[in-house]
Amino acid sequence: MNLSQECITANGKELKANLPCSIEKFLLSQQLLPRSVVVELNGEAVSPSEFSHREVRSGDRLEIVKIVAGG
Repeated sequence: MNLSQECITANGKELKANLPCSIEKFLLSQQLLPRSVVVELNGEAVSPSEFSHREVRSGDRLEIVKIVAGG
């Protein structure tokens, strides 16, 4: 797999990342714990069990929401 610095859009901001990579690797590169977020990839909700298998590619759109516990 050839990795190169390419752009994706995450939460409306253009970011450079080593792509292609798994959602899990992308989240970790952004200092986000995969268990603490909900992710949409190109408008499709992605189950946390798929984070290590689903690839992020140049031009993709991610929406990442942090899960907050509280009462």
